[in-house]
Amino acid sequence: MDNYYELQIKINPEIEDIVSEFCFENLPCEGVLLAEEAYKDLEMISTTEGTLKVFLTEEPQNLSQLLTQEREILKSRGLLDEELGSWEFVISNKPNEDWSKKWKEKWTVTKVSDRITVVPDWIDYAPQRDDEVIIKLEPGCAFGTGTHQTTQLCMKAIEKYMPQNALVADIGMGSGILAICAKKFGASFVYGCDNDETVIDVAKENAVKNNAECSFELNTTDKITDKFDFVLANILHNVLAEIMGDLKNIMNSSAIMVLSGILDEKKPVVLEAIKKHNLELIEEAHQDQWTALIVRKVD
Repeated sequence: MDNYYELQIKINPEIEDIVSEFCFENLPCEGVLLAEEAYKDLEMISTTEGTLKVFLTEEPQNLSQLLTQEREILKSRGLLDEELGSWEFVISNKPNEDWSKKWKEKWTVTKVSDRITVVPDWIDYAPQRDDEVIIKLEPGCAFGTGTHQTTQLCMKAIEKYMPQNALVADIGMGSGILAICAKKFGASFVYGCDNDETVIDVAKENAVKNNAECSFELNTTDKITDKFDFVLANILHNVLAEIMGDLKNIMNSSAIMVLSGILDEKKPVVLEAIKKHNLELIEEAHQDQWTALIVRKVD
């Protein structure tokens, strides 16, 4: 390819994964890169802006319309203007300077905890300890690369709370990283579903790559009839609140569930749904501006 298009979008860096997912699904996108130097203090959510660089193989005809529609959808789901960023954009034609390599330079080995390590496909990595859980992924191919705080909170919760030989459900599994992590920590059966059909094959490929037997399908929580000992739901706060009853319905007695994808200031929305459905809160875990809520089914 002689040339490529570089799309730069002004966003709140907190929603990098959400915007990246949209770009992979709706644009001729081959990679994304967050200009990390554009922000230093993540605590200033209302004033922090980042620039998401999106590498495209061609220029979309209706780009402005697509971005405007997606931003309005996210606003309708409860995200505020300052949480989204402006979404002002510029697009330019660039000569090919091995941009795929440039994109890959962002990704390094991610140490999620002392035991959990996420390794990009192209990096050779030697285990640092006998009981290390290593997950190999091609970052960017689907939502959930292991570097985002919401994903890391879930992985740490798997390590801390998941019983051995548990029946596990990963709702909105994206790349399948959490399902794979659960299997590697000793789950006897792992089921993952997503309402986006484009991620199913990616998740299956990642599971094979990691020698982790998981069952993935296109589905939504309200249609699941099986019950599980451990449930993972790393989704937007408003969706968690909407489907809390369906999530509870797939939990076995005394099952534990990890709810993530929650910006700190949106935590009350999810806590209210937890209380409404009589789930017991056993821990609030925090990383930067993000919260994960770990709950238990008590009835």
